[in-house]
Amino acid sequence: MDHRAALIDDAKAVAIYRLMLLARRLDERQWLLNRAGKLPFVISCQGHEAAQVGAAMALHAGVDFVLPYYRDLGVVLTLGVTPREIMLGAFAKAEDPSSGGRQMPNHFSDPKRRIFTQSSPTGTQIPHAVGFAWAAKYDRQSFVAFVSFGDGTSSQGDFHEGLNFAGVHKLPIIAFVENNRYAISVPLERQIASPDIASRAASYGMVGVKVDGADPFAVYKAVREARERAIAGEGGTLIEAEVDRLTPHSSDDDDRTYRSREEVEALKARDPLLTVRHYLLREGLITEAALAALEAEVKREIDEATAYAEAAPYPDPATAMRYVYAEDGSAAAHGEPRGASRGQQAMPEIAGGGGARV
Repeated sequence: MDHRAALIDDAKAVAIYRLMLLARRLDERQWLLNRAGKLPFVISCQGHEAAQVGAAMALHAGVDFVLPYYRDLGVVLTLGVTPREIMLGAFAKAEDPSSGGRQMPNHFSDPKRRIFTQSSPTGTQIPHAVGFAWAAKYDRQSFVAFVSFGDGTSSQGDFHEGLNFAGVHKLPIIAFVENNRYAISVPLERQIASPDIASRAASYGMVGVKVDGADPFAVYKAVREARERAIAGEGGTLIEAEVDRLTPHSSDDDDRTYRSREEVEALKARDPLLTVRHYLLREGLITEAALAALEAEVKREIDEATAYAEAAPYPDPATAMRYVYAEDGSAAAHGEPRGASRGQQAMPEIAGGGGARV
């Protein structure tokens, strides 16, 4: 899609590419560190970046509540999470903003940016997002809940129960499925009998949209329109973004056991990072020299983030039970935010509505 048709100006089109590039290079660095024995685990965004950045660009950062899934590096970077913060989580360091080094990598959480984590069993974030959307409607607040997940999660109970409730109550939710056609190793045709995932929206009384996830401008338009409908009180939208997973499911997976090398090479030939780069050049939005400068800038940012996180201290073993069991003493004594329950992060208040908490 032409970026102008999606109501994206030239500067934002270039910014989208920069975020896609940052997500890709940061992901690639994590793979190198994993193979060097420095990071325990990587779950990759490669091939999903266009869908993730396009979607997050259409949200209102710090206003909308976002519940990403573990592959959503591009989403959280777009919403303001920094490479340094990502690397602190990957290395499980004490300064990790998601969990203080206690959670698996890519369980993104940043309450001050209204980003909330999922648990390792996939799909648990969907009912949570429905809860945030219910709070928006109940308190008459102008925000949406955005929740993302993979195609395999759309076969689980949390998906059906959450979207059914959201549909009945016409809640302001955007359910964003990144369909890479593999639930780890199970191909899509072994997961669902319907022609696609977006068509399931009709049974929940929602709008269903299918979009090319390799086109960030088309994804931006789909999410922007879904947000407008939600804010107008027209209910939720189920968006299916068709993407390609260019890597194994994770650093612990060997995808040679279930897909051929020819299939993977064919996917790499339509890598969204390459297609968007070519688009920007063709449209005269960037030059080769500017692209080279952008690569160097991104590399410096990732180098700094890596060096800082690798040198940062690990959590004190004496605090291993913190955020797991209740503790004696005041929250302030443990450096926790005033008003936070022990074992929990402080939750932001929603403006208005008597200061209701969600």
